[in-house]
Amino acid sequence: MEKTFVMLKPDAVQRNLAGEIIGRLEKRGLKLVALKMLKIRQELAEQHYGEHVGKPFFQSLVDFITSGPVIAMIWEGQNAVQVVRKMMGSTDPQAADPGTIRGDFALFMGNNIIHGSDSPQSAAREMSLFFSEAEIISYSKDLEAWIYGTN
Repeated sequence: MEKTFVMLKPDAVQRNLAGEIIGRLEKRGLKLVALKMLKIRQELAEQHYGEHVGKPFFQSLVDFITSGPVIAMIWEGQNAVQVVRKMMGSTDPQAADPGTIRGDFALFMGNNIIHGSDSPQSAAREMSLFFSEAEIISYSKDLEAWIYGTN
């Protein structure tokens, strides 16, 4: 099974959307294996957005993600990275389809509710920034047989 990193950004927390978003991911069949709420430090934010260093929007990304608490999570499932990306919708909420997380809850690029890893490689890097191996729980659910058709 593949793991992916997901973060509910400060706007999702402030707007009381965490439960709704987590519920959507669970209902899709993904399994939550790690979760924590934190206020991201400047240094961690700069590491997280490291691929954007030097771009004109880098500082605004860092400022926003450090502006309030976030919820960092690791989700597991078949093709978890791709499944979460599809559920999130376009990075630009104006282009996000209705029914996606951003399409239903976000209005503009600056505050787009959720971050999800864009590849298994990014997921591994981001998970290691926010979680130790001891914080990731491995467990099985009987429900998995019904989700993946192995019953």
